[in-house]
Amino acid sequence: MKPKSYRDLIAWQKAMDLAAEVHPIAVSFPKHEMFALTSQVNRAATSIPSNISEGQGRRSTGEFIHFLGIAKGSLNELETQVTLALRYDYIPDSVHDRILEHTNEVGRLLNGLIDALERRQQHR
Repeated sequence: MKPKSYRDLIAWQKAMDLAAEVHPIAVSFPKHEMFALTSQVNRAATSIPSNISEGQGRRSTGEFIHFLGIAKGSLNELETQVTLALRYDYIPDSVHDRILEHTNEVGRLLNGLIDALERRQQHR
């Protein structure tokens, strides 16, 4: 059964939490990064819940799975950017590790959702 709204999806809820957590960290990067890493981090973090919601609103399960794949790509992009921020000494290890814990959780939820949708698709 398809959820009534993307807002009902735990993956979307956790992705929203992640984006809200990352934003103040990204805007604390040096000013010269405003149009570079800061912008990229915010775009990637925003893209994750945005693609979950867009996919859930599509007409087919296959399209939903496609958009969840895009969300996973944005999640990987965010992890890379946060690791660069660590290497550039913009954030401490503790912040990096906390964000990666959250990205891992969102990744597990996305994988579970994709697996469930693929199973449902196979049984049709």
